[in-house]
Amino acid sequence: MFRGPRIATQALLAQVLALVVVLGAGLALTVTLLRNSAEQQYEQRALAVARSVAENPDVARRIGARSDPGGEVEHLAEAVRRRTGMLFVVVTDRRGIRWSHPDPAEVGKEVSTPPTALNGRESVSIQRGTLGTSARAKVPLRSADGAVVGEVSTGVRVTTALEAAVPLIREQAAFSVGALLVGIGAAALLTRRLKRQTLGLEPAELAELLREQQAVLHGVGDGVLAVDPANRITVCNEEAARLLEGPVRPGTPLGDAGLPAPVHRALAERQELRQSVAVVGRRLLVLSAQAVRRGEQDLGHVVTLRDRTEVDELERERSALRALSDALRAQAHEYTNRLHTLSGMLATGGAEEAQDYLRELAAAPLATEGRDGARLADPYLRGLLAAKTATASEHGVELRLDPDSYLPGRLTEPLDVVSVVGNLLDNAVRAAESGHRRPAWAELSVLAEGDTLHVAVADSGDGVRAEDVERLFSRGFTTRDPQERAGHGIGLTLARQLATKHGGELRLGQPGGDAHGAVFLARFPAVLERRAPAGTEAEHAGTQGGEQ
Repeated sequence: MFRGPRIATQALLAQVLALVVVLGAGLALTVTLLRNSAEQQYEQRALAVARSVAENPDVARRIGARSDPGGEVEHLAEAVRRRTGMLFVVVTDRRGIRWSHPDPAEVGKEVSTPPTALNGRESVSIQRGTLGTSARAKVPLRSADGAVVGEVSTGVRVTTALEAAVPLIREQAAFSVGALLVGIGAAALLTRRLKRQTLGLEPAELAELLREQQAVLHGVGDGVLAVDPANRITVCNEEAARLLEGPVRPGTPLGDAGLPAPVHRALAERQELRQSVAVVGRRLLVLSAQAVRRGEQDLGHVVTLRDRTEVDELERERSALRALSDALRAQAHEYTNRLHTLSGMLATGGAEEAQDYLRELAAAPLATEGRDGARLADPYLRGLLAAKTATASEHGVELRLDPDSYLPGRLTEPLDVVSVVGNLLDNAVRAAESGHRRPAWAELSVLAEGDTLHVAVADSGDGVRAEDVERLFSRGFTTRDPQERAGHGIGLTLARQLATKHGGELRLGQPGGDAHGAVFLARFPAVLERRAPAGTEAEHAGTQGGEQ
């Protein structure tokens, strides 16, 4: 397939051709003007010489005397011609007979062109005669009484006029050539810049690339944000504007774009990210960032944003449901064991022991949670506590509920609360397991205040080091071993974000003490039913009475 010159080459050739045409036309115009100017100057010079000869009274007197041609008139005219550098100085009478001529053989003969000054008018022109083409002037020759008795004709060779203009033409030609070379150099630099800016792509390739870019930017579900090498925003598609809660105009400096800290840091520091999780406002975003290059040329940096908020909510819901199912499975296992025990008692005739055993079961309907768990009216928290208790036990940690804990109503936002509490319990169990205190324990305290839920989680671990307190809630911070840090370091950040989402807070109450490790405090406003179920208060009262 035949392909013409590249666009950069075409641009260079077009500019060079335009320069050649313009400079060539300018040079031709200049030569024409100089030639015309030189011819006009020499016509005026010839006219001046003709006038000076015609004003000589001796010439007019001798022509009027009708003596033989030549003689004194010829000597006088030739003297003027040699002195002024004229091609010829010819004096004729009214009949057109030459009285002087540079060629003595032409004296006495009729002129080759008819006399035109016999009517008393001067004239200048470019004519061709026996001596060649010349700039001629013709002036009437008058006698003393004013009568026209002849004509004085002078001429300057045209080539002489052109020779006078040659230096100017040569200078103009040199200037044109210099201007052409400068223009070609500038065109070459412009072409090189054009090639660099278009990355060597042809117009058809640029058009196709633009179509593909529009299709990709507006067709994918991810947000795309890009900057150029000068840190100016170049791309912000609709999805990125939605995730960042506002569009960013192309051309905006990165520092003035008002981007969230994780996104700004990824672009400003030219970070290379792969599926990095960041909390942006109320959203959980997955960031991927990479440099954009073509060969060795830096074209900027691009960040893709993927919303994982809904996926994370589904994951938290799944975790909560799994915790509840684990608790129910533990209950089923426990009830099976107790039913076997009851069956054995009845089979051996221990009816009274069986009745006592049934009373104990009635006093603690959720056997796997014990009497502590029975004070939590919300099934999600009860299920979470039962599941985490079993998990903690596997790690040699006792998970317990503070005796003063009391939750008479259900949660209106169970998934977010369970996610935060579950994260705090996991951290507490891990800290207690790795701590030096024995026996290892973790404790959950839950208290309802109207529709506000207060949560405290403590453990027997070694506490939070003083140098880690300030960055405890920073994204990516973790106390795990370097080999285990992949995928961790975001739990507390997300937990704080979920608490803040409901107008609450999550903070470090105490970094550690003599009798315990770290204590984390959380507050969730408006997450409890304003009125507790009817049976809950009675159940709580009965439980409290039983404890007394």
